[in-house]
Amino acid sequence: MTNAVLAELTDDGAGRLSYRGARYLLIRPETLAALQQALEGALGSAAADCLVAGGRAGGGKATASFTGAAQERVEGLLAMGTRIGWGQFALERYTPDALVVTVTGSPFAEAYGAAAAPVCHLTRGVLEALATSVLGRRPHVTETACAGMGAAACRFEARL
Repeated sequence: MTNAVLAELTDDGAGRLSYRGARYLLIRPETLAALQQALEGALGSAAADCLVAGGRAGGGKATASFTGAAQERVEGLLAMGTRIGWGQFALERYTPDALVVTVTGSPFAEAYGAAAAPVCHLTRGVLEALATSVLGRRPHVTETACAGMGAAACRFEARL
C-alpha cells in the first residue's frame, strides 16, 4: 500500500520536510514519550496541560488548512491524522455540541507503555483545536479510554 503522505512530502535539501506546504519532522514516538515522562517527573499533572497546549497549537494550524463544511473539516483532519501516523482515527459521533473520536494504534500510548492514567495529551490537544473550530467555542475534551491503560483504543470526547 502506498502512503499518500510520502507522495506529497518534499525535501528542500537543507533539512526541511514539508507536507502540503506545512513543515514537518520525523520523530520517534519514544522520543516524545521520554519527553512526556520527564515533564511528568518535573511538573506532575501540569505536564498534561503543557502537552495539550502543544497539540492544540499544531491542531489549530492543521484545522485552519481545511475548508468546507464542518463535517468535511472533521473528516479531513481525522484522515490526515491517520495518514501521518498518529494511529487509525475514527469518528464515533459528531453533533452540534459534541465530537467523539477513537484512535486505534496510538503511537503515543504504545511508546509510553503501561500507564495509570490517559497519556495521549498531544492528540487530545489536536482534537480540542478541531472541536473548537467545528463546535464554535472551546469544549472540554477528555480522553475517556487509553490504550496505555489497557483499552483497545483511545477515545476522546469533546463536549460543550
